[in-house]
Amino acid sequence: MGSAPLDPNAFIAQHGSEQPAGAPTVGHVHLKVGDLAEARRFYVDVLGFEVTSETDGALFMSAGGYHHHLAANTWSSRGAGARATTAGLGSFSVLAPTDREVDALAERPSAAGVPHEQTTGGLSVADPWGNRVLVSVGPGAR
Repeated sequence: MGSAPLDPNAFIAQHGSEQPAGAPTVGHVHLKVGDLAEARRFYVDVLGFEVTSETDGALFMSAGGYHHHLAANTWSSRGAGARATTAGLGSFSVLAPTDREVDALAERPSAAGVPHEQTTGGLSVADPWGNRVLVSVGPGAR
């Protein structure tokens, strides 16, 4: 895997109109977290992502066997608490194939005692660092 700098404003200007309501779809998200074990408890144990790879300071996760939809790393954030609300990623969306899968997923935070909100549009739950995960049914699915 390689990495390259991204100008988010240029990306949105170029690709934003391709998605409903002007929101670009990103293939995967990398999060800076304070602790990988805590990230595993939230994203794997509570939300149900599967670990696809783990390396020094990083955890890669997916749904359905893809190489990774989501990654968490502590490369420059080890020990960090909740992120400041003035900077950084505030939320990201996960699109599920059916309403039934969203409903089943909503039971997991309840069972784990993790605060969340379930609405007719889906599920909203915050990770231990304040990143809000919004789960809903993808366009054209149900």
